[in-house]
Amino acid sequence: MRQRSLLVTALLVAVLAGSLPLAAHQSMTLKKNLHVAAGETQENVMTFGGHIVVEGTVKESVVAFGGTIEISGEVGEAVIGIGSAITIRPTAVIRGDLVSIGGKLVKEAGCSVQGDTVDFDFGEIGARLFKGNVAKGIFSFSLIPLLLILKLIGLFVWFLLAFFVAALFPRQIAYASHQIRAHFWPIFWTGLLGIVIFAALFLLAALLCLILVGIPILFSLFLAGIIIKIFGRVVLLFLIGESLLRSLGSRKPSTLGAVTIGLLAVGLAGFIPVLGFLFTFVLNILGWGVVLRTKFGTKENWFHHKNHDKK
Repeated sequence: MRQRSLLVTALLVAVLAGSLPLAAHQSMTLKKNLHVAAGETQENVMTFGGHIVVEGTVKESVVAFGGTIEISGEVGEAVIGIGSAITIRPTAVIRGDLVSIGGKLVKEAGCSVQGDTVDFDFGEIGARLFKGNVAKGIFSFSLIPLLLILKLIGLFVWFLLAFFVAALFPRQIAYASHQIRAHFWPIFWTGLLGIVIFAALFLLAALLCLILVGIPILFSLFLAGIIIKIFGRVVLLFLIGESLLRSLGSRKPSTLGAVTIGLLAVGLAGFIPVLGFLFTFVLNILGWGVVLRTKFGTKENWFHHKNHDKK
């Protein structure tokens, strides 16, 4: 039974991975431990909880969730670590951005980072937040300051997620945003139907948990829901931010700039009672719709093309 559950999990994860925007990168190397030796060249490298050592050349991005990154060679675009220990050696050349979120970053003297360096150490932030009278102030007043702080923390987490997604998939986000403008109602109804079907599948998987086989299915559905929600929400943040910036006279807003402005606008709208909830609910529907209809911003309407090919 356990082997069967693991097999189901592997199959579902493989299906989900095939739908991710990472499929747009034809040469993404995904392993637990990766070593790009001197003289070797890779396009993109990614790991979940493993170790990446780059002594040669990575043409595009290095991404790690947990684990470690050690760069002594050259990276053509970004180095991104989420909860990772990142070490940049003196001989390293990073032609894009260096981003460390919730991990440790060490830049040794002599290294070259031509883009921006973003370093968020949650340990230090948390220590500063609850040092002194900040924590006392939270509990000495009503729940309003606490709810406000939780709301701001939520916005900060969304900013980190949006920054990460927008930096990796700017073309897919822009394309999916354009599809919402061109096909608003079809995308809306696709999203509503998708949420209903997903809820039914989630409930069925919860019932199957009674015979164990439903546990990996439930986990896979949960993971798929998170991925769809994050990517769809970032697309909508870009759409809202771009619209606002264009109305203010900006001709060609950057992806990260538009996403940031959109996040601020959506965050402010979320503070409005009732209307804020309805607004967020509509965003969720549109987010699901645009992800399902465009297959993460890679096709105009993959349902239509699939049916057309069968004919």
